[in-house]
Amino acid sequence: MKGLFDLTGRVAVVTGAGRGLGQAISIGLAEAGADVVLVTNRTPAEETKKAVEAHGRRAAIVTADVGDREQLPGIIDHTIAEFGRIDILVNNAGIIRRTPAAEHSYADWQDVLDVNLNSVFVLSQLAGRKMIEQGSGKIINIASMLSFQGGVNVPGYTASKHAVAGLTKSFANEWAPKGVQVNAIAPGYMATDNTEALRNDENRSRQILERIPAGRWGQDTDLVGPAIFLASSASDYMSGHVLCVDGGWMTR
Repeated sequence: MKGLFDLTGRVAVVTGAGRGLGQAISIGLAEAGADVVLVTNRTPAEETKKAVEAHGRRAAIVTADVGDREQLPGIIDHTIAEFGRIDILVNNAGIIRRTPAAEHSYADWQDVLDVNLNSVFVLSQLAGRKMIEQGSGKIINIASMLSFQGGVNVPGYTASKHAVAGLTKSFANEWAPKGVQVNAIAPGYMATDNTEALRNDENRSRQILERIPAGRWGQDTDLVGPAIFLASSASDYMSGHVLCVDGGWMTR
């Protein structure tokens, strides 16, 4: 059973690896045996790198703005140059802009889609080509509860996360026969920077917690097990699935 989840010898790329969900997933993959390329922009990733190396794995930091399409090929090129292959891609980086739909600027809309959606398409395409060549690979996209629901004051984010779910299924249909599984994780309401405004709003926070059967906000470590599962041989027959990790939010 342990071998099903063993990632020894595999190379993972994680975007947004400097903190939060990306940091936790990166460390979890290393604990399972993977070497990890940590993609970050404004947030330093040295702490994540040290944690990965503490598990006896190799780590490399690539500084790149995933919202800039021109910088994306360099991430994959660096990975291949330093590690010789890519086995796992976790498209985790994401941003959110909160303004009412009638006031949501086009600049905010475009910024969110560039990071949350366009980078997922381009990086998956670039990494997928390498994975198809080697006949195996795992792509894990980070979706959202707003891949299923409309949300309030976040039209760009909602559109991007609906699209991530669809893109996951589209790539999965084409690449499953080639040995590449593409799936997504849809976190529920997590205690991250993106939800700080909600958690600081006493009334809204109470409303959210009342709907979550688990009765708490999710923690970044809650995604580690699902990420290892989707990155490992344990999920070889799983393709195009959006896995909710939400404390039961979607059941109500």
